[in-house]
Amino acid sequence: MPEWDDREIIEGASSPDKAEQAFKQLVLKYQERLYWHIRKIVISHEDADDVLQNTLIKVWKSLPGFRSESGLYTWLYRIATNESLTLLKQNKRKILSPWGDSEMRLSEQLEADPFFDGDEASLKLQKAILKLPEKQRLVFNMKYFDEMKYEEMSKILHTSVGALKASYHHAVKKLKIKLTDD
Repeated sequence: MPEWDDREIIEGASSPDKAEQAFKQLVLKYQERLYWHIRKIVISHEDADDVLQNTLIKVWKSLPGFRSESGLYTWLYRIATNESLTLLKQNKRKILSPWGDSEMRLSEQLEADPFFDGDEASLKLQKAILKLPEKQRLVFNMKYFDEMKYEEMSKILHTSVGALKASYHHAVKKLKIKLTDD
């Protein structure tokens, strides 16, 4: 099955006879990238699967009204990011603890995760990333792992390019200190 471009997916979502195929194409094209973006935020495989499912459902329900003010990819990442942050906030409220304890819980989840296949250096990097403030962690993951351009991040996070560059710079500095101190 040839892969559809974004325009075909958007048009197919509004067509009753093409809707099922359009959904399959949407999932085929974006599922893996969205999963790993979400996974870097929520850490847990199970939580990432849940957030991905919620994201795809929300996207699918809203796709016929998509106005193409930004690219489909950017819009998907914005929804996935917001859904991920919502889950983290819900989890934080459930355990009624300060953010620092949430970081420790995420770190423990990372260590216990049977799906984490990184070496000791990868684990150390991931744990250091979890200690970053939320915004810096998001920006670092999107720039370093997803190789996203600042302009695209700006659309997803509704933040200026200058602020994103500063966040990334601060995140890199903190990570260098953390990784050389341990």
